[in-house]
Amino acid sequence: MIKTSFVTRNFNGWGCLSVLPEEVKRLKANNALIITDPFLAQNGLAAQLAKMLEEVGIKTIINSDVVPEPPLAVGEQLVSFSRQQAVDLVIGLGGGSAIDLAKLVAALATQEGEVKDYLNLTGTRALEKASLPKIMIPTTSGTGSEVTNISVLSLENSKDVVVHDNLLAEVVIVDPELTVSVPPRVTAATGIDALTHAIESYVSVNATPISEALSLQSIRLIARSIVTAVEDGQNKQARTDMSYGSYLAGLAFFNAGCAAVHALAYPLGGQFHIAHGESNAVLLPYVMGYIRSSCEKKLKDIYEAMGYSASQLSQEEASVECIKALQRLVKQVGIPATLQNFDIPETALGDLTRAAMLQTRLLQRSPMKLNEVDVGKIYEACYHGKTFC
Repeated sequence: MIKTSFVTRNFNGWGCLSVLPEEVKRLKANNALIITDPFLAQNGLAAQLAKMLEEVGIKTIINSDVVPEPPLAVGEQLVSFSRQQAVDLVIGLGGGSAIDLAKLVAALATQEGEVKDYLNLTGTRALEKASLPKIMIPTTSGTGSEVTNISVLSLENSKDVVVHDNLLAEVVIVDPELTVSVPPRVTAATGIDALTHAIESYVSVNATPISEALSLQSIRLIARSIVTAVEDGQNKQARTDMSYGSYLAGLAFFNAGCAAVHALAYPLGGQFHIAHGESNAVLLPYVMGYIRSSCEKKLKDIYEAMGYSASQLSQEEASVECIKALQRLVKQVGIPATLQNFDIPETALGDLTRAAMLQTRLLQRSPMKLNEVDVGKIYEACYHGKTFC
């Protein structure tokens, strides 16, 4: 039996933000909390949403305390804030950090205790009460967080998560028009993040025919549009394709899971505050190159989905070419190719390795079982820029 989970109501397409007031009214909300970041508060988008809701009689509060790679303390602060307000709906507006925090706030506003009590690795409490209703509106094409049941928080040396179906949104609105103003470097990082979701979910030991279909279509859309989206952010077709690709990748990894790339990326964000998308991007070719022998057939599929012909290649040959293509793509969109380029000292590799090994939830999905020696070799290769192909 295959179990596949999806958010209840999804709206996709250019201009679909217009459905927001109707959806808020359908949820019978009167007081909405919009959780966003300072940029979207300053550029007027958050205020635009508030105005749309106020015009139909719904009060709104805007909280723009979101920060990139949000630490546990920010999660605690926002949950505490939500409990002090008489809100009956939470709207997440922004990139992955805003979406993750909005889901967290909606789910924990009704619970007892602190956020740390519900962390996956160390928490001791379970979510028992129903969540506040929530609407997620991503403004980047990357994390896919809007369709998942997980919220990621940075700790001192790595990251941890709160994961529960109470974090699933009641409504998702994915409007590519909102991504037009995203700068090139963020477009690149979030886009490779989405591509990583699609690739890791495709090779995951938990992949199913359903998740595989989502993964491959996501790879087709992202690999063939990301360069244009980075170079010409006003390109409507490229932005639309990236938006759909990110959304499909989110559905794919929600059902099949991510694996070693994410496990190794979490400590980079936790210890060195590297953006999650860039952490995934720098690691992607090295991790996939190391585990290549365990998923050659699927890497050939990925290579073809990226737009290359592999009809004359063996599975092994195509898998090698796939890793090279991923390296080229990461370079083409301007993301640094090694850990050295992020000013990470070689002396940190041991701590990174030990922190990554704690991410058992992620590592167990890898098609190749990885031990501490394996993880250390991958970090070492990523530091020196030496691939396994």
